[in-house]
Amino acid sequence: MSRVAKMPISLAAGVEATISAEKISVKGPQGSLSLPLTGQVNIKNENSTLTFTPADDSREAVAMSGTVRALVNNMVVGVSQGFEKKLSLVGVGYRAQAQGDKLNLSLGFSHPIVHQMPAGVKCETPSQTEILIKGIDRQKVGQVAAEVRAYRSPEPYKGKGVRYADEVVLIKETKKK
Repeated sequence: MSRVAKMPISLAAGVEATISAEKISVKGPQGSLSLPLTGQVNIKNENSTLTFTPADDSREAVAMSGTVRALVNNMVVGVSQGFEKKLSLVGVGYRAQAQGDKLNLSLGFSHPIVHQMPAGVKCETPSQTEILIKGIDRQKVGQVAAEVRAYRSPEPYKGKGVRYADEVVLIKETKKK
């Protein structure tokens, strides 16, 4: 059996899970999320502790039990605490400004870039060179951060571009004569 699926998930205070045959819903103080289920994983809620077991001994069911457990754990953490990604802009004249559900970026192109935030994802700019992307869905937060980073990913010679706050960019040495 998957080692990940063997670990139970304990629900925090204020978080409740509803399990039906076709989906699992998790509701908490930040909001609610749901995940469609296949018949390959059995989920039990006993004393606000979720346990996951494969429905049969097939290889797919064993793999899906660990996958579903990880996704449900991310949902529980998301509705109780939320997720955030921090991006930083490195470069002369590179700026970001959050306006409602839009992020305006000035990244050295001849035109400004306006990125529309999807539903459930918010963005803040504590300073002109910092971007905070927050939400309850871990996948959406990571996807939006990757899309913003893709507008101008860090280049290896000067390190200019949009990077994650904890990202290390290795600077290459320039070519010598």
